Amino acid sequence: MVELAYFFGSLFLFLFLGVPIALVLILCAIVLMLVDAQWSFKFLDFMTIPNAMMDGANNYSLMAIPFFVFAGEIMAAGGLSQRVVAIAQLIMGRIKGGLGYAAILASIIFAGLMGSSVGEAAALGGLLLPMMKQVGYKPGRAGGIIASGAILGPIIPPSTNFIILASAVSGLSVVKLFMIGLVPGIMLGAALMVVWFFIVRVDGYTETIKFTRAETIRILIDSLPAFMMPVLLLGGIRFGVFTPTEGGAFAAVFAILICTLWYRELSFRALLRVSAAAARTTAVVMLIVAGASAVGYYITLAQIPNHVTELFGAFIDSPKILLTIIMLFLLVAGMVMDLTPNVLIFAPVFYPLIVQAGIDPYHFGLIFILNLGIGVITPPVGTVLYVVCGIGNIQFVDLVKKMFPFVIVEVFMMFVLVYFPEVSLVPMRWLMGQG
Repeated sequence: MVELAYFFGSLFLFLFLGVPIALVLILCAIVLMLVDAQWSFKFLDFMTIPNAMMDGANNYSLMAIPFFVFAGEIMAAGGLSQRVVAIAQLIMGRIKGGLGYAAILASIIFAGLMGSSVGEAAALGGLLLPMMKQVGYKPGRAGGIIASGAILGPIIPPSTNFIILASAVSGLSVVKLFMIGLVPGIMLGAALMVVWFFIVRVDGYTETIKFTRAETIRILIDSLPAFMMPVLLLGGIRFGVFTPTEGGAFAAVFAILICTLWYRELSFRALLRVSAAAARTTAVVMLIVAGASAVGYYITLAQIPNHVTELFGAFIDSPKILLTIIMLFLLVAGMVMDLTPNVLIFAPVFYPLIVQAGIDPYHFGLIFILNLGIGVITPPVGTVLYVVCGIGNIQFVDLVKKMFPFVIVEVFMMFVLVYFPEVSLVPMRWLMGQG
């Protein structure tokens, strides 16, 4: 238990001091190394940490991340996001408060293109927040619907967070993780629309969006590639045409061809800028992965998962109570630390426990990622909140207040999945041809 105390103590101390998360993880690894050596520098092997970092980053499944990041950057810069918004407006615009419904539908579609909550919030917020302001939406409410929809990115495939989870826990299939996230992600989007139905009546939004026949035909033809990409990508991965990593490469090539040759909105110079932005994002993610791998090495060496199992041992025979306690802990962890490091730190810690309790690992993977996804829209460290505030010039407190109904429903949906696992497992088995 001493190692567990040192680990959490150093983790939250460095976070409180404002140290960048990648360095926090490396510093935690150093603390655990010193604990393992009983604070004696004579017995330290200073190459252990860099070797563990290299081993953790040298993972085939992680090769998919730069491809999907690159594809997402291209789509955001090359015109696909505008087409996604247009088709969402076409489908939902005739309903009162149609722009809000369109924002949620666009979040569902865009999640199937990008798989990143921050990228989704930035792309859709830049397009939709000015429109919402123009028709009279309250700033906090407009920002709230964009931010709450952004958490669909981590669970609707292709999700880079599922790829990271599969790299952190050996034996998990990325394809199954993708499939288990699809139906619950759509259900969560539908739940947000139900919330918006009541908000429209409380706030008094009456705007509708109508299109002529010619505009409808043009939007349908223009948005066809945006629909085809997730269909081809998920279909190819599901039916074994390519692996998730190869699927990431396919997505990047598809996005380049569509944005440069079909839409012709991405020049060669812009492509170079997008490539540089994708490289920076990938470098940050991979440094965090490497740092978490070093921490993971010492977590395993210190038998911290065994300590956690002992700590929660009384609840192993009550899986739903155990899951409830873990979910409450992760909700708090998500408030103080970003999604990726939370996945890398806590997945190896909790997975031995949930396996021992007989909980389906893919069901846990879904609610684990969903829970930590909610963390990106909860203060004080919710990264998506700051992105939306910056794009929409919205007061942080106003955004948090007006977004509260959406967050409540998302937490409620998460616990529905906790207590009724078949809601996610049955569709996954059907999609995988197992039921």
